[in-house]
Amino acid sequence: MNLYLIRHAIAVSPDAPGCEADSQRPLTDEGSAKMIKIAHGLKALDIHFDLILASPYLRALDTARILLKVLKMEKEQLITSENLVPMGFPVQIIGEINEKYLQFGNLAMVGHEPNLSALISLLVAGDAALSINLKKGGICHLRTENLLHERCATLEWLMMPKQLAALGENLPETL
Repeated sequence: MNLYLIRHAIAVSPDAPGCEADSQRPLTDEGSAKMIKIAHGLKALDIHFDLILASPYLRALDTARILLKVLKMEKEQLITSENLVPMGFPVQIIGEINEKYLQFGNLAMVGHEPNLSALISLLVAGDAALSINLKKGGICHLRTENLLHERCATLEWLMMPKQLAALGENLPETL
């Protein structure tokens, strides 16, 4: 199984007007434009997803919807998971995947820090405390044969948003 852990793109500030609830912060125009380039970068690498699991927080859903459109996926290929919220627990998302999504060979998960870094750390090193720096719009690709609550995955690559956006720069910025 290929796992792609994707941190949401740049969102509006928590103190922005109309954003009283953290879960309702949308992407900024800059964040959306950069995520479109990042998605085109994935397309340039010929990466596709069978399913996207996303946090129900608006900024993660906005990010996932951009991926869905640029990669020409169906709306049904996007599912929300409460286990991907900012303070979620890696063992819970591992359990959810094992229970419901093992049949998907290429699974993307769009979420937040510190949850995503803890999940990467747990799957690669067996310790959720390993320091991983996943920037907004950054993507980590892991490969695993058996998804366990311990060291079970190989880190294939971790790319910064700037690297991915550069790959998609020559492609149109529109959806």
